[in-house]
Amino acid sequence: MKYVALLRRNPQFARLWAAMLISFVGDWFNTIALAAIVSRFTNGSGLAISLFLLARFLPPLLVTPLAGALADRFDRKRLLIISDLLRAVIVLCLLFVQSADQLWLLYLLTMLQFALGSIFEPARSALTPATVQKEDLVQANVLGSVTWSVALWLGALSGGLVAGAFGIATALLVDASSFLISGLMILTIRPVYDATTADPQGFRLRDISDGIRYARQHPDVGSTLLVKFGGSIGNVDSLMIIYATILFPLFITGVVESNDQAGALSLGIIYTGFGIGAVIGLLVIDRFNDGSIQRMRRLIVLGFALITVGWFLFGLAGSIWLAAFAMVIKAMGSNTYWTYSSVILQKTVEDRYLGRMFSLDYAGFQLSTVLSTIVTGFVIETVGNTQAPTVVLVTGGISLIPLLTWAAITRWLERRAAAGTEHAPAVIHAPGD
Repeated sequence: MKYVALLRRNPQFARLWAAMLISFVGDWFNTIALAAIVSRFTNGSGLAISLFLLARFLPPLLVTPLAGALADRFDRKRLLIISDLLRAVIVLCLLFVQSADQLWLLYLLTMLQFALGSIFEPARSALTPATVQKEDLVQANVLGSVTWSVALWLGALSGGLVAGAFGIATALLVDASSFLISGLMILTIRPVYDATTADPQGFRLRDISDGIRYARQHPDVGSTLLVKFGGSIGNVDSLMIIYATILFPLFITGVVESNDQAGALSLGIIYTGFGIGAVIGLLVIDRFNDGSIQRMRRLIVLGFALITVGWFLFGLAGSIWLAAFAMVIKAMGSNTYWTYSSVILQKTVEDRYLGRMFSLDYAGFQLSTVLSTIVTGFVIETVGNTQAPTVVLVTGGISLIPLLTWAAITRWLERRAAAGTEHAPAVIHAPGD
């Protein structure tokens, strides 16, 4: 009920939230459909699956720094609408991919879609404080993360069922429609709280370097930008696709009998487990959050610990259901670190730098994901996709590194805060200022 009250108190945020929910659900229809296509056309090739994931993660890595500067210089609402409309057109073009010879088109369109998505996310995160009362900011971010999780849960499950029962084309049509509806809803938003207006000087290349300088001169902000990077070490998406389409495809007599349909259904079940864990984890863990920066940093440590446990359970899973349970645990940790690192940035960064800080935040996530995807794909291609569980266990061991690192950073920041040096004022000088 407190989230219902939150939406009633903040009607502009309620519209942004509804648009986000619709768009996220559609995204998972797209993910399930395209992953099934790639796996089917390539017989579960680890390299092909990694190329598909790179097509999703590499463009944002390259575009996100620019996107953050755009979000600080131009109307954020307008950027969101343009991004939604263009992505709807791109998803419709995916309907033309009908054979293995056309996979290049799938990769190209996916790259374009996620390049536009990299403009959407920093702008949405930077717009959120302008649509919600300051005292509601933490709850708004928790609701946003829970919404993403519920959308993952519902979208992955329904996307797997729809793709399996009605075909992949239907799933893509649902995704395209979701972007159109999202764009129309964002059109009705009227930011009311400290909204950033378009800068008459427009975009300047030095805006990007100014953002990097700001992060360097504020250690508490710069350290927070490491959270999503560390939490994204080890690419779980490619491993989930292999688990679902190769190791544990779920056949149902009379309903789901082809490899293509069985893989899509299994993938939907694993992603559903991830979505359930993200919802349950954040709702439970947030009960221990008092809204302070110190408490949220400590909860991020807990999130990293849950990720490590999830990796090891995933590597030991012997069925699609145990794999889904492992994703429940991992997602509890993933959504925790993602949500609280975003809230910390919104609470500590000046509005005129907020878009750039979120762009750097997402760029760290994308860089970690791209590197992990390349390494995972290479290893799977070398040892064979049947050795995926071993790769998962090794990744679980590696995940101890960000856990221990962030625990040390948290302790260091707390000592700085006690000494009165945390977030000391810094003056940002740029050429021409």
